[in-house]
Amino acid sequence: MCGRYARKSAQELLAEWFEMDLEQMRWAPTWNAAPQSYQPVVRLSSESGQREAALLRWGLVPSWAKDAHIGLKTINARAEEVETKPAFRAALKKRRCLVPADAYYEWQPSGTKTKQPYAIALASGEPIAFAGLWENWRDAGGHLLESFTILTTCANERLAAIHDRMPVIIERSSYERWLDRDERIAPPLDLLHPYAPDRMLAWPVSQRVGKIGNNDASLLVPVRLELEPAQQRLF
Repeated sequence: MCGRYARKSAQELLAEWFEMDLEQMRWAPTWNAAPQSYQPVVRLSSESGQREAALLRWGLVPSWAKDAHIGLKTINARAEEVETKPAFRAALKKRRCLVPADAYYEWQPSGTKTKQPYAIALASGEPIAFAGLWENWRDAGGHLLESFTILTTCANERLAAIHDRMPVIIERSSYERWLDRDERIAPPLDLLHPYAPDRMLAWPVSQRVGKIGNNDASLLVPVRLELEPAQQRLF
């Protein structure tokens, strides 16, 4: 599951990281990206074949959907099912994208009715690229909606104590393979695996992240907890 994430890296860094012109990186940082919001993705242009940035709505709406409400249930796509699920299988073949981020949030049950949020990022501090899929959909009036989903897989052993799922993170060296639109080549399903546990960090953050209206840098600031043994393994 990936239902919230943060993107804070400077535009200059992201332009270099994704090998794109700085002119395309004109988006503001966010510390609390939420479903149904418009967020940037990196994909291949249908005209030039080069990488481009586009603002898409989070929650994939397939081209055949009767209305856009399906996007409320398709913020994530399970890697194990993406090849066969009707909502995702067409996009998997030719509409793959990268979702830039710096961290994501997950909630761990900490009591009968409470959950503790954690921020999860790469130990190196480098930008993250989630594996994504995107789609086109038009309403009855012909208005175009472009939307995306983030692929998930089983959590690695470091993160499993928080949640049993994690977003698929694509290595920088594999960006080209993931974005390739050549339908003669099978989708690179071998990239859809848990990220190396020793290359990730997790830390508890404020409950403020649970409210979508909160969107500031303090959401990533660690908070102190009385740690259980399972939680101690996360750091």
